[in-house]
Amino acid sequence: MFNWFDLFKRISLIQPIQPMKQIKPTQQIRFEPLNLGITMEDKIKLIADKIKQGGKNIAFTGAGISTESGIPDYRSQGGIWDKFRPVYFDEFMSSADSRAEYWRRWKELHTGILRAKPNAGHLSIARLYHLGLLQAVITQNVDGLHQESGLADENVIELHGNTRRIRCMSCRKITPTEEIRKRLDSGDEAPECECGGYLKPDTISFGQAMPVIEVEKATSLSQACDFFLVVGSTLIVQPAAHMPVYAKQNNAFLAIVNLSETPCDDVCDVLIRDKAGGVLKRIVEAVENSG
Repeated sequence: MFNWFDLFKRISLIQPIQPMKQIKPTQQIRFEPLNLGITMEDKIKLIADKIKQGGKNIAFTGAGISTESGIPDYRSQGGIWDKFRPVYFDEFMSSADSRAEYWRRWKELHTGILRAKPNAGHLSIARLYHLGLLQAVITQNVDGLHQESGLADENVIELHGNTRRIRCMSCRKITPTEEIRKRLDSGDEAPECECGGYLKPDTISFGQAMPVIEVEKATSLSQACDFFLVVGSTLIVQPAAHMPVYAKQNNAFLAIVNLSETPCDDVCDVLIRDKAGGVLKRIVEAVENSG
């Protein structure tokens, strides 16, 4: 019998879990070893067949799906945190200099995001949704490319927010991004709201509380799903990294498409180490071409 508590402990040691509601342990789960000896075509077909069965299918995406759109990830060599030291939330809230530095970086990164377009991975996930074969997308990404690919906001659970939105930290009002760009270009280094509160991209910074509603919704969907597809995530950031474990505890079919190792590789049903775009395109083709 596979020890799920060992897996939770192993994942939790990678990065502390943000506060969230207590999750009650579910019944013990039958563990089946990963199919390592099958071909890529077999893996594609197996995933496509599971998707075609319908039910509650969930996709979970990380930075690896958006790197193919030209958006750098955060943790790999040459990634964002290799270039910039993170500005922590308490620094942003307590220091005008830190806010100015944060906005300077946002302006540079946002320019790249505006140029980025959904790639084959995003479009494939959107296709599955429009075929009625995907319930929702849970994403760690803040680039809004799932919405750009044709998914509605209500079908995308953004665990880490969205950098295309600007929110006041006091009154919570949303300010159009275009207005903030103009203010930054005109010399306003750290824009403030009309109420006097600090404006900030609507993303989760280091040290900032996770969005309770989104985390609870993602947890509920993961615990109740029949099929869970991880795309482009190393599954090391909490509490997001627990979502596939919740799914597997519910006896969901777990598939992982990622270039590097994850803590869940040895519990998933299918593992594909490859770029997301090409793999997802082949999965959709297999879904549409099957009888």
